[in-house]
Amino acid sequence: MIYEITVPQFTKMLKNLDTILEKTIPFAEAKKIEMDVLLNSRLAPDQFNFIRQVQIACDTAKLGVAKLTGKDAPVHDDKETTLPQLRTRIAETVAFLGTITEKDFTGALERKINNPRWGEKYLLGHEYVTQHTIPNIYFHITVAYEILRHNGVEIGKKDYLGAMPYHT
Repeated sequence: MIYEITVPQFTKMLKNLDTILEKTIPFAEAKKIEMDVLLNSRLAPDQFNFIRQVQIACDTAKLGVAKLTGKDAPVHDDKETTLPQLRTRIAETVAFLGTITEKDFTGALERKINNPRWGEKYLLGHEYVTQHTIPNIYFHITVAYEILRHNGVEIGKKDYLGAMPYHT
């Protein structure tokens, strides 16, 4: 079950984020807005800018899954400054997620997971995924979406949610 709520969903949401980034290009061109303006925008003065929101969303997906499975995640230097570089980071994160199988999560629910910011404290895998990783990825993807939406990029809820597996 932990696989289903992480890898496929994180992959979907990162691909949705990439689609949103793609829609930013014609918007910026039509409105004659420098892409740097959008990439460095933020919703509040004390909040990370758009670039950092995308970086953290990718990090949350890859590092969260890596910690749960014991796999090594790809390393990114957080040096992205352009839209193509951000899209490459998303693609690399999605590619990494594509290497993870359900079997890789064996023992993940009870694995002790720590973070340098937590000091000596840790969360068990099931706590980590439900209390930290899932809320964190959705937070940063939502903020990235809202930064672009706030700046006028014509995106909506369907772009955020992406395709749904409807049944008839």
